[in-house]
Amino acid sequence: MSESMKGIKRTHYCGEINESLVGQVVTVMGWVNKQRDFNQLIFIILRDRTGLFQITIDSAKVPEDRHKLAKSIRSEYVIAATGTVIARTPENINPDMPTGKVELDVSELRILSESDVPPFQVEEGGKVANDLRLQYRYIDLRRPEMQEIMKMRHSLYQSVRRFLSDEGFLEVETPVLTKSSPEGARDYLVASRTYPGQFYALPQSPQLFKQLLMISGFDKYFQITKCYRDEDLRADRQPEFTQIDTEMSFVDTDDVLDLNERLMKVICKDILNIDIPTPFPRITYAEAMERYGSDKPDTRFGMELKNITHLVNGSEFAVFQNAIDAGGSVRGIAVEGGGSMPRKQIDAMVELAKLYKAKGLAWIALAESGEMKTTLSKFFSAEQLQEIINLFGAKPGDIIFLCADKNAIVFDALSALRLEMAKRYCPPNPKTLNFLWVTEFPLLEYSEEDNRFYARHHPFTAPMEEDISLLESGDVSKLGQTRAKAYDMVLNGYEIGGGSIRIHQREMQDLMFKTLGFTEEDAKKGFSFLLEALKYGTPPHGGLAYGLDRIIMLFTGADSLRDVIAFPKVKDASCPLTDAPSVVSAQQLRELGIKASNCETNS
Repeated sequence: MSESMKGIKRTHYCGEINESLVGQVVTVMGWVNKQRDFNQLIFIILRDRTGLFQITIDSAKVPEDRHKLAKSIRSEYVIAATGTVIARTPENINPDMPTGKVELDVSELRILSESDVPPFQVEEGGKVANDLRLQYRYIDLRRPEMQEIMKMRHSLYQSVRRFLSDEGFLEVETPVLTKSSPEGARDYLVASRTYPGQFYALPQSPQLFKQLLMISGFDKYFQITKCYRDEDLRADRQPEFTQIDTEMSFVDTDDVLDLNERLMKVICKDILNIDIPTPFPRITYAEAMERYGSDKPDTRFGMELKNITHLVNGSEFAVFQNAIDAGGSVRGIAVEGGGSMPRKQIDAMVELAKLYKAKGLAWIALAESGEMKTTLSKFFSAEQLQEIINLFGAKPGDIIFLCADKNAIVFDALSALRLEMAKRYCPPNPKTLNFLWVTEFPLLEYSEEDNRFYARHHPFTAPMEEDISLLESGDVSKLGQTRAKAYDMVLNGYEIGGGSIRIHQREMQDLMFKTLGFTEEDAKKGFSFLLEALKYGTPPHGGLAYGLDRIIMLFTGADSLRDVIAFPKVKDASCPLTDAPSVVSAQQLRELGIKASNCETNS
């Protein structure tokens, strides 16, 4: 039977008990990690968020009813224990527990709450199916590694707040119920009861509000906030996520990058006790694609792409020549030590490339003996093949993979292949932190499906001064060459933060909307408040937003964002714990003026 806490107060957390407290009377409370019954002596390992601590109940020192109570205790019971801290004898010291040199000689014991047998054991490193962990997340969060992750999140919040506050930033909250945006990912919509048929949107980011704060004169803003995007999920995506959002006035790109390098340096020192070098390397988007086939390259290993289009142009190999004639390219990577790769594995890599719409891969395998095997021997002479090998700097024992297609397809396929080959042949050290800035992204990207341009970042990103004339020309062939004052912070192959210098002049914002195919009426309908605000003195400004969950995922080495969020969603955006989303009552829908079709409601 559970008892109340009346007359008893916790004095210490389990992990705080040490030799300095020997002889003192303390009270600890927590969950039973394990109970061992040796009849007269009962040992209980108690657990709270600070760690484990052993308490001992001796039948000779406690009333009979308390000893009997101790015998009834099972794993995950919540208990309180008062007693004297004593030193363990040398032979009983537990070196695996930080508190293993002491224990509690119990004088008073209470069961505060009983527990059914849990669906899985609460232990460090325990292998439990993900769906079961998420269904019983409140139990999963008791595991030591999960508690450490949550404590790391807390520490990161505090580190960010301290640094930015010291830099003169103000933390300002922006609305969660806002206006739906016609650009970007799909919004989560919230029906309005007071305005039937109209909807709020949950913010994909506080972008427009932080720009309005710059116009308001709050020249340094930050916020740690929830954002929402209704998009298909991956291991590094969630429908709701936490963003560290910043914005600054009277700055250029270098100012924003410098501040955020210093912020990340402080975070890494505070959270990981690692001194990272600054400034971070910078490469342009164009260089990132040429060297790595990706705008978020993992630079912990080499295996850079090489362009051999000039060496194979004019060949009789139709796959290469057709790609070149269509404006594409032929590129490849060399895998050190891959020359002995079995044919079955080579074929698997070909299939991997096809997942990225490539028609396949050609390859040149170099045995340690110097023997060459290749799919290209019918189309290229030994001298031509050697020229290709020399360009890659390949040696006996290596393999070269080549891909020919549109540049976008070649980049995607070889980038994926590069990452897969690194896992197999040169796994990067997970403790290495390689930061990188990728700058000068394309301002626009063209959709052949919609026959129009979209903003690569968002419609409020400023173009590079040198490229404004391209934007003003309206020439479709030139618009795609326009570069943006946009930048991403990349860590070990993941984009962890992105931002830009914003458009701060009404005329340039009008031009941007026009380039994106907005009519004047469309622009006013979606962004009238911003366009109006730009008329009243807007300082040059820019900022950057981090994905906090992604940073924690990389810092902890977790496989998924689900492992670093207290109550995450799964791949279909549902919550196994609460069974959300769920049907609502017909009455609720009537109040909102909504009629549900093709779905159930609770009457």
